[in-house]
Amino acid sequence: MKKIYHIILMLCMLVSWTACDDYLDVTPDDIATVDHAFEDEFQAKKYLFTCYRYMPSIAHFSANPAMLGGDEFWLPDAWWVQSYKNTSFGIARGLQSPNKVLCNFYSHLYKGIRHCNIFISKIETVPNMESSEIKRWKAEATFLKAYYHFYLFRMYGPTPIIEENLPISAKPDNVKYYRQSVDKVINFIVDLLDKSIVDLPATIPNPTEEMGRITTSVAKALKARILLTAASPLFNGNTDVLHLTNNKGEKYFPEYDPNKWQLAADACLDAITTAEENGHALYTFNSAILNIDEVLQTKANLRFRVTERWNSEIIWGNSQDAGNSQNLQYWTQANFTTTLNATKQALGVTYNIAKEYYTKNGLPITEDKEWAGKDLLVLKKNTKNHEHYIDEGVSVPTLYYDREPRFYADLSFDRSLWYWTSLNEGANNKYIVKCRKSELSGAQTIWEYNPTGIWCKKVCHPNNSFGTNSYSRISYAFPVIRLADLYLAYAEALNEISGPNQTVYDYINKIRERAGIPDVLTSYEMYSNNPAKPKSKDGLREIIHQERLLELTFEGRRFWDIRRWKKCKDYLNHKVYGWNTNVKDRDEYNTLTYMGDRVFKQKNYFWPYSNDHLSLNENIDQNPGW
Repeated sequence: MKKIYHIILMLCMLVSWTACDDYLDVTPDDIATVDHAFEDEFQAKKYLFTCYRYMPSIAHFSANPAMLGGDEFWLPDAWWVQSYKNTSFGIARGLQSPNKVLCNFYSHLYKGIRHCNIFISKIETVPNMESSEIKRWKAEATFLKAYYHFYLFRMYGPTPIIEENLPISAKPDNVKYYRQSVDKVINFIVDLLDKSIVDLPATIPNPTEEMGRITTSVAKALKARILLTAASPLFNGNTDVLHLTNNKGEKYFPEYDPNKWQLAADACLDAITTAEENGHALYTFNSAILNIDEVLQTKANLRFRVTERWNSEIIWGNSQDAGNSQNLQYWTQANFTTTLNATKQALGVTYNIAKEYYTKNGLPITEDKEWAGKDLLVLKKNTKNHEHYIDEGVSVPTLYYDREPRFYADLSFDRSLWYWTSLNEGANNKYIVKCRKSELSGAQTIWEYNPTGIWCKKVCHPNNSFGTNSYSRISYAFPVIRLADLYLAYAEALNEISGPNQTVYDYINKIRERAGIPDVLTSYEMYSNNPAKPKSKDGLREIIHQERLLELTFEGRRFWDIRRWKKCKDYLNHKVYGWNTNVKDRDEYNTLTYMGDRVFKQKNYFWPYSNDHLSLNENIDQNPGW
């Protein structure tokens, strides 16, 4: 009965995430209920799951600002007008304001922190529990408390720290917290993580029931991410905000400290070492039972790296996100059945993202000598060397030829091939995306169509399947942290410390080798119009940034990375383009059309505090520009 109850409880948690506003729909705490929660081990475990419940969804594309709020996806105008102005898509369109704070997790996450504090203070009072279990559960709640503080920090910058809950008898002035400086917040979070690491398990003791719970690998990986964030330009010597203080005259932002990159590098190496010792490794597809060639092996390595459940590369997956991962696939999957609305297919990938992927030589289009003077829009007929990617004998834009394997694994487009379970190329084992007007993957209504004509294949499980009039999706825990992320984070930190060296190249090349492209020095020496680029700190920094954007795109990382690098104006102030999908003719379809504008201003680096919140607490001052 206990097991059944736990399953029912987790299912309820899975369906609780719906939209931004729903995150705040939480039953108020009750003292009697809290006291009852620690009467025995079973009730205490339920309360621990309550602490987990506050984890923001990554796969929920409209609730997660890092999905629709950046430059990766675009929705049809009908959805924008009807339903999505007050979601993360409104952030991309510049609609954030103190009167309408979008994807506002402020109250939600502080409620989560409060629950964690209650759990930490009460768990040792539970009778007849083994001390090892008490330590583990307390460590998990401590970790979640750190994570929720970090999530708020990324959004709001300097933010209040809640070390412990105040008693109900506390005076009103005592609950009016001040925002704390960047260094105080970071040190507080890291201290919490260090405390949790001591008592967390190295691996999940019971994988059948406990996947998604916290391990030492998870905690160390999060610590690495936090210290990398703290070392980055947005928070380390940011001259735009160095002058800011609270109303006690305390400075919020620190002067530049190069040692923060060393702290980040040390944390990254520690996290990598621990993860590898505990069995984590870059994902490779086991093709022992399949007769596939090297090209398809590479494609399979890439196709499954995010969607294969609990594969070796996933250090931390959000097990509460399984339902949202199914919904994300419903919105991104190209349609291959005549049934209306079998897939929504309304999340289009922007043209700029498609351009960003490397050429087959492992270089940006603008830096590859072989691409000099090429017209990316001119149509070109498919040849034998693209048989795994593009339908035989058709013509598609030059943009789609001679690109790196990640391009074909992550994206799909008109007349491209979409492989399924067997990965073999028989007629029954492949689908061809046909998305011109009145075709299966084309516009069904003003709602059910891909506005840009480019699909995100990366988040769709390759083993999903279509029936005559149905679409079956495989759910998975959306990855919060993959090992690939840590490898590139370590390379980034090392380069900032001392510039290019073999260790930096080695960690970049681990990702490039799996991606099926040449190592970084070979690419630049043989094919680039700027062969010296990877031999300077500035040049290698740009390469590492680009590598992260490509390897981690569509995973909720790009949004935060370009912020911590202070590069948002480079990426988020451009017009959005896609293909002209509302025509039948091939030549008309393959012309670019204007979709809308992304808007980013300096103030957008941090969320605004809501006017309602500011009116309740005069110790909280508004972020600059709002």
